[in-house]
Amino acid sequence: MAGRVVVGVDGSASGLAAVEVAAREARLRDAELRVVHAFLWPAMHPPPGPFPLGPPAGGVRNTVERLVAEAVERARTTEAEVQVSRAVVTGEPLTVLEAQSRAAGLVVIGSRGMGGFAGLLAGSTAVHLAVHGRCPVLVVREEPRADGPAVVGVDGSAAGEKAVDFAFAEAALYGTGLVAVHAWTMGNAPRPTARDASVRYTNRSAGLAQGEERLLTEALAGHRERYPEVTVRQEMVHGGTREALIEASRSARLMVVGARGRGGFAGLLLGSVSQALLHHAHCPVAVVRGAGTDH
Repeated sequence: MAGRVVVGVDGSASGLAAVEVAAREARLRDAELRVVHAFLWPAMHPPPGPFPLGPPAGGVRNTVERLVAEAVERARTTEAEVQVSRAVVTGEPLTVLEAQSRAAGLVVIGSRGMGGFAGLLAGSTAVHLAVHGRCPVLVVREEPRADGPAVVGVDGSAAGEKAVDFAFAEAALYGTGLVAVHAWTMGNAPRPTARDASVRYTNRSAGLAQGEERLLTEALAGHRERYPEVTVRQEMVHGGTREALIEASRSARLMVVGARGRGGFAGLLLGSVSQALLHHAHCPVAVVRGAGTDH
């Protein structure tokens, strides 16, 4: 959980909502909040002389400074004790935020944007950062439910272990419960192991269910020991992963998924389960890259 919290802003309402969430995350982590705006105009190599649609003193830059100042003020109003810094970085938003993620513990962005982050949609910036960012990425879709639990999608893979740990850590920070959801079907569940031999042939569905429940329990075991203060509810769903997690997000404060997965979440790639949540979840979504995915 080390490192500053970075929030990307562009002057949009979605960006300001992300600032509020980021400020709360920074307070809980006792971390600095860094408000970042990607300034595209200099990177476009404009011709010499004043900007034709603004004042000679440089209206575009002044507008950028105002929107960043508004975001900083929103952060300080939300969480007065949080240390807030700002950065206006020349460059394309995806590249700027990816670079910022290298020294961050969390990057927060809105699900929609405009201006300096034109096209800040779940299908572009958020997906790119979830794949290439060097820290967890939190996409603010709707206002978090203060009374809701954190929810994590569990697939039992090594890559998904970091997502589970992040979810436990967030639940501990929030002082809330954690719901661990594992969805499976006859088509994507692994074959029963030798431990399920007694039911493999007489009732294959029961054997698979036992194996999947064991997978979920084992995936949570070590994390339960590290975070004994977190109350965990295990939820097995015999059905589609996307549908199960989107439904679970309706009452959640936060949804956490891994960037990649296997097993019960076969093909958990951005563009499938993670992307579906970035587009359709009813709460903020954190996408966490697993071990061994550094570029």
